[in-house]
Amino acid sequence: MRNLSLLTDLYEFTMANGFQAELAHDRATFDIFYRNVPDHGSFVIAAGLAQVLDALRQFHFDADDIDYLRNLHLFSADFLAQLTDFKLDCSITAIPEGTPVFPREPLITVTGPLVQAQLLETLLLNILNHQSLIATKARRICAAAGNRPVMEFGARRAQGPDAAIYGSRAAIIGGCSSTSNVLAAKEFGIPAAGTRAHSWIESFPSELDAFRAWAKLYPDNCALLVDTYDVLQSGVPNAITVFHELAATGHKPVGVRIDSGDITTLAHKTRALLDAAGFPEAKITASNALDEQVMSSLLSEGAPIDNFGIGEMLITSASSPVLSGVYKLAATEHDGQLIPKIKVSGTRSKTTLPGIKAVYRLYHKGTTQAFADLIALADEDIEALSSMPVINADPLATQKDAFLTDVEAHGLQEVFDLHTTPHEETDVFAIQAFSKQRLAELPAATKRLVNPDTYCVYITPALAKLQSDLIEQHKAR
Repeated sequence: MRNLSLLTDLYEFTMANGFQAELAHDRATFDIFYRNVPDHGSFVIAAGLAQVLDALRQFHFDADDIDYLRNLHLFSADFLAQLTDFKLDCSITAIPEGTPVFPREPLITVTGPLVQAQLLETLLLNILNHQSLIATKARRICAAAGNRPVMEFGARRAQGPDAAIYGSRAAIIGGCSSTSNVLAAKEFGIPAAGTRAHSWIESFPSELDAFRAWAKLYPDNCALLVDTYDVLQSGVPNAITVFHELAATGHKPVGVRIDSGDITTLAHKTRALLDAAGFPEAKITASNALDEQVMSSLLSEGAPIDNFGIGEMLITSASSPVLSGVYKLAATEHDGQLIPKIKVSGTRSKTTLPGIKAVYRLYHKGTTQAFADLIALADEDIEALSSMPVINADPLATQKDAFLTDVEAHGLQEVFDLHTTPHEETDVFAIQAFSKQRLAELPAATKRLVNPDTYCVYITPALAKLQSDLIEQHKAR
């Protein structure tokens, strides 16, 4: 990964310049969290942590970066000197990639010198918002597919090379099985998959000639695109002809891909033709701007589809293309004193949770069945408790107070050292397996694609009191 230290909004630098002048010795803690779930779901799949940590381990300013900043005539000589000798002195606490996370829960907490921590805001949000969004969309699409493999086909429709590469990675975390993006496949150890474009078929004198040429090149990986001219009148019959020729020489055809038309009807008729011709094991792959809603409709109609290739609707999360994660100050440290901080808004939904916090997943005692999450102050000993009073963190909840019994609480966050050998998981399929394990712990109703049930996120009375006290303090001012 290239040095991304200037990938930030200008005001991060102007604020840092001011902090250097006014609060040079203060430290700060910032939380990254989100408020609204894309596609009216109930959770987000955390992704992007590996790239965040990689970017932070390489965070520095080259000589030409300093020259550029100097030429803006906005920054003091002292501040630029600090950047010249910059050594990142921040610590990172984060929820591991692949974890389902809920609104208001800190995905990442950054603690360090205020001057430094402020500079990280845009970069971290850029990475986390994008990858978590795509991983979440992939989870929805893969859930709609059931046990059928989903191939990520979106590189040509992604918003630029980085979105294509890291979108592929996030799609695997969310449950996809392979990618058509060769660079992403190489970078992250993902199986590369694909068939061919219509231009292959159009380049030959006939569709049958094109199919035969492909089978000659790839006799053991012969999946044929059958909708260039007419799926049922030419595409599938010509594919069957070639499949018979392959079988006669000891090769087993893979199947066909349908990329246009009424896929339900075409898939039913294609399946009948393949079966009648003696190829019941030949797979039918569907593509063509599909998303979880279309896929659910196809499968509810009994469409005999074995695989899906999903492009633009996945790689852009087209139906809900923004995850509005935010980076908010939670505490500062001045002269050794920790000072909780709060952003007060006219609405409770945008008022932040102050202080240094920890996030716990709550399980029914003796089971792996999660039923709620809890945000607490970091110095509260939550894991030692089996019963506790809690308060619903949802500012719109009508029933706020609850008392939980027979509970096991397990912390979700881990500390990641930026100055030692990385220990975080980077194998995308290991992260995918971890994510599936975490998803299996959630109530089924929470995972519905349409009208999911609410999964409660609670806060402790101590955190609620701190928030209330700070709100009152600011009212008094």
